Amino acid sequence: MGDRWPTQIQREQLELRRAVPRDEGRALPEANTPFRAQVAALFDAHFQRLYRYMNRLSGESDLASDVVQGAFVRLYLRGSLPDEPEAWLISVAMNLFRNEKGTRSRRLRLLTADRGAWSLGDPPSSPEETVESGDARRQVRAALEKLPERDQQILLLHGEGYRYREISLALKLNEASVGTLLARARRAFRRAYEELSSAP
Repeated sequence: MGDRWPTQIQREQLELRRAVPRDEGRALPEANTPFRAQVAALFDAHFQRLYRYMNRLSGESDLASDVVQGAFVRLYLRGSLPDEPEAWLISVAMNLFRNEKGTRSRRLRLLTADRGAWSLGDPPSSPEETVESGDARRQVRAALEKLPERDQQILLLHGEGYRYREISLALKLNEASVGTLLARARRAFRRAYEELSSAP
């Protein structure tokens, strides 16, 4: 991720890798339990979709990967499955993302201008990345960034194939209002995109 300091997510992953024997007084699940198999099945079924959502929301593949892994780590450390595991994973991943954004923002304020420019400089792009970073992609991201956070989340979650029920649980909305909110978010995105398209 380019930073020298480990993030909270990286610290949790390191803690899990070291096979910490206890989490807040609870023993970690044994290697061959049904719970561990359920977590593995959830990981196999949902990691890629949740990763794509977080990658689109954050614009940073490393951060998205860390956040989604962190959500699964927390699920594993929880020791039991929530009633709605997909919605729970989305909520946890979004909370981890918000926390990481806040941490980065505070860190940037603490760095001097010269030091910040040095430590946050972009590495040179590979030819594949150059091709991917076309005008349309930048325009879509810019239009998304003009929208309120909830609109961004609804559009991206729906774009990844999450059902209205999952979206409502993850964003703490009434399920009946998701369709209306999604339609409004689409209209707002279309207006923002068209404004950017017509700008010189």
